[in-house]
Amino acid sequence: MLSKRMSGVVLTGHGGPEMLEWRDDLPVPRPGSRDVLVRVRAAAVNNTDINTRIAWYSKGDGEADDASWSGKPLEFPRIQGADVCGEITAVGAEVDRARIGERVLIEPCIREADGGVLKTPWYFGSECDGGFAQYARVASHHAHRINSSLTDSELASFPCSYSTAENMLTRANVRSGETVLVTGASGGVGSAAVQLARARGATVIAVTSPAKAEALRELGAARTLGRNDDLLAELGAGSVDVVIDLVAGPQWPALLDVMRPGGRYSVAGAIGGHMVDLDVRTLYLKDLSFFGCTVLEPDVFSNLVGRIERGEIKPLVAETYALQDIGKAQESFGQKGHTGKIVLKVS
Repeated sequence: MLSKRMSGVVLTGHGGPEMLEWRDDLPVPRPGSRDVLVRVRAAAVNNTDINTRIAWYSKGDGEADDASWSGKPLEFPRIQGADVCGEITAVGAEVDRARIGERVLIEPCIREADGGVLKTPWYFGSECDGGFAQYARVASHHAHRINSSLTDSELASFPCSYSTAENMLTRANVRSGETVLVTGASGGVGSAAVQLARARGATVIAVTSPAKAEALRELGAARTLGRNDDLLAELGAGSVDVVIDLVAGPQWPALLDVMRPGGRYSVAGAIGGHMVDLDVRTLYLKDLSFFGCTVLEPDVFSNLVGRIERGEIKPLVAETYALQDIGKAQESFGQKGHTGKIVLKVS
């Protein structure tokens, strides 16, 4: 027997933290025939939560009619939250009832919903309701069983950031023996990329603040550089095989200068500024390959779950808050004083 009502946080429109509203009367979603219902135990905070709330994704003139992850109008109210750890409490008619009770991580890149395959993938907590509530509904295909001794909060630190990082490395085909430069290395995706690149046998150079350099070296970075360092002077031209970029911004041209001919560039963020100067001659004369990374490759999330279960990567939980304190959690997130993830506990 399922409850009819649940507690959670809804986004009521684009704007500041005042657009986040705690409610105790939200309807518990009912699983469709190919869905599972997940009792959420923990959900992490991500850049995409804030970006969606403030309409950062919009390229329009303030209308915010393209401000979702897929470039379509967001429907309100919306339950955000892409990072979810929990357990399955109910299943649809076409799902094996043996799945009830499984501990799961939810894959945030949604290719299946409402009983069918989507033409354009959704993002969990953007085009559909996510994990900032006591229960969440998702296609069974996207609820991945996890066998781990890690806590709910630790496991909730993985889905979004680590799958994004693993997807960037997969798209760039990072191989053992290569040199990988990671910008924004102390954030959730950046710190994940450092670990995952090392797991592939690559040598990692991490760009971060001096205060966080030691933490990145402990994660496997062979060298760290400051955010304002002259990359070309420090590394030399043609010294890097792959760039994993989460920053962009005014220093972006230097990333191409330090890449070797035939180098690969993967990007999944622009926290330093989304407009950059590109000398197209550098792109084609060096035979560089560019990868914009949003939609996960099909095997990325299952590969990530395997790495977690084998203990090849470790969680980085900087802070935890109760879900009711999401405003404080997002404020701390915005200060960028942490390394890793900020996680919300869902009681």
